[in-house]
Amino acid sequence: MSIHILTDSTSDLTAEEQRALHVTIAPLRVIFEDGIYQDGVDITPAAFYDKQRTVKVLPKTTQVNPSEFCFLYEQLLADGGEVVGIFLSSKLSGTYQSAVIAREMAVGGGRVHLVDSMNATVGLGVLVREAVRLRDEGKSAAEITEAIEALVPRVRFIAFVQTLKYLKMGGRISSSTAVIGTMLNISPIVAIVNGEIKAVGKVKGRQKILEYTLDFVGKYPIDTRYSVGFAQSCAADTVAAYREKCEKAFRLSNCFTDELGAVIGTHAGPGCYGIAYVGLK
Repeated sequence: MSIHILTDSTSDLTAEEQRALHVTIAPLRVIFEDGIYQDGVDITPAAFYDKQRTVKVLPKTTQVNPSEFCFLYEQLLADGGEVVGIFLSSKLSGTYQSAVIAREMAVGGGRVHLVDSMNATVGLGVLVREAVRLRDEGKSAAEITEAIEALVPRVRFIAFVQTLKYLKMGGRISSSTAVIGTMLNISPIVAIVNGEIKAVGKVKGRQKILEYTLDFVGKYPIDTRYSVGFAQSCAADTVAAYREKCEKAFRLSNCFTDELGAVIGTHAGPGCYGIAYVGLK
């Protein structure tokens, strides 16, 4: 029986990764004043950041609706198989709730298994890759779902952003929190904590960023049995150097780097980069 892995576009898998991993993507949307774009379908990350730099009003983002999920489910279930869906944190979007509603609507919905990742971008991507690995090992949909749910509270994600302006404008953090950083060479630090984006500190300079990462991983060690994800928005060279240092410091071998797409990029802005992994605890 075939098992289909379904996620949403905030997992930030590239088109090549989607094909290689045999993963189906449900795209969220980003709304500019000149129109509505499907994340990763109608607008590439590069095109998105070009537009973001020129607009005066922060674009809005919208979840995948139940009807869209219902259509996807029925397409995927048509071969008699099952679906494992892993989605953006329910505390950041209504996408997961839409997926739950659609399961009740869809013909064959009893064969749909859903996981709230309580994460986003490469944090979600780490879970999706593990689901793919388990599927390819021959695990059942129920076994995959149970294994991924057990990993959800162990996923750690931290990121360093140039400014908290976009998170503040999007209502993801308070105005008072945003004050911690737009000074030259100051990198505010954000983390996903219990499914929500939190500002957790600030550092000055790239060496301090590495030191913060070393301290963070010291508190929450990496379980190297799972992949480690690196994310960036218009910071390819910076994240490449950061990844190289992390690989050496933590003796990593199973890593990937993806670019933040339009939905996550709306709130993170350009110049953001970070790391996500499954912790030992």
